[in-house]
Amino acid sequence: MKIDAIEIYRAEIPLTVPYKVSRRTFTVFDPLIASIRTRDSRIGWGEATITADYAVGETPQTGWAFLKAWGERLAGREVADAKALLEPEIEANSHAASILISALEMIERSPLLTIGAPAVVPLLVPVNTMDVDQVGAEVEGSIAAGFRTLKVKVGFDVDADLRRVAAIQRALAGRATIRLDANQAFSVEQGRHFAAALDPTGIELFEQPCDKADWAANAAVAAVSTVPVMLDESIYGLTEIERAATVKGVGFVKVKLKKLGSLARLEAALHRIAALGLTPVLGDGTATDISCWMEACVARTTITNAGENNGFLKLAAPLFRNPLPFARGAIRFPAGWWPDVDEACLRGLSAETARFATVSLAAAH
Repeated sequence: MKIDAIEIYRAEIPLTVPYKVSRRTFTVFDPLIASIRTRDSRIGWGEATITADYAVGETPQTGWAFLKAWGERLAGREVADAKALLEPEIEANSHAASILISALEMIERSPLLTIGAPAVVPLLVPVNTMDVDQVGAEVEGSIAAGFRTLKVKVGFDVDADLRRVAAIQRALAGRATIRLDANQAFSVEQGRHFAAALDPTGIELFEQPCDKADWAANAAVAAVSTVPVMLDESIYGLTEIERAATVKGVGFVKVKLKKLGSLARLEAALHRIAALGLTPVLGDGTATDISCWMEACVARTTITNAGENNGFLKLAAPLFRNPLPFARGAIRFPAGWWPDVDEACLRGLSAETARFATVSLAAAH
């Protein structure tokens, strides 16, 4: 199969409500998206949102430059050859490379994306309100909607965070599980104070307390935490997964498609996490329908807990003409489900586009 055209998009997609994490508040997601078409009319899609605090050595600007350079280079090549050329780029440019590689895997109809039988993939939901007096109403709404795992962002103020977590625990009364996430915001002293003071009731894990590069700080927090610690930002690939398995108190590791570079590598990483005696967690909460669908497909056979690939639920409008089948807190795939991207909608949400075709190999803006 030869590539006929590659189109790339720098999108700006508004959210229904602001998404607050410790270091910033999202009002839009700004993913880089690519479509790849073959001469026999197959099409594949890929995407990644690149944020400075998360990616290593990658920015939205470097990602866009990567897509432009490789869009020109790959037009006219065989799909298999394109994948082989891109795979060495994963180490230094995992986010950007994953956009193109996963699109190629979609063109190939990877077995990981093939829904042979109906499948249910439960998701978690964030607790957005920061007001302790309002958490009860939000919790009740999430429970009524079918969610059984709630994500609670911390890392703002230790004592205020502890009060808010306690209020959520009271509101849940054992009806759902809590995941805490500091997104690297705590110092080692703050992280130890917070983690040691937690009432573990109903709390599944405490995610990434300290800076991604400070393994000693994260280990010090894990050593005193009343709940298992999960590493996310510290994990880039198999090397860090192996290292995480040596840290006492770390019980979970989270991975995402954009960090592993391909669907095949994502599946292998999830299996390796489990083989090391850790619990794998999967999902990108800042992704659109495209990556959320791909990660849900991989989740069917690799994880047994709630997926974090819920970014599509935060968007003001879906990117698929046939929206991801979601009900009662879970993606619910019928057999054979396959997405249909609304290209007109995507164009309307894009600040910039470029196209590379076999005829001219030139970008048309």
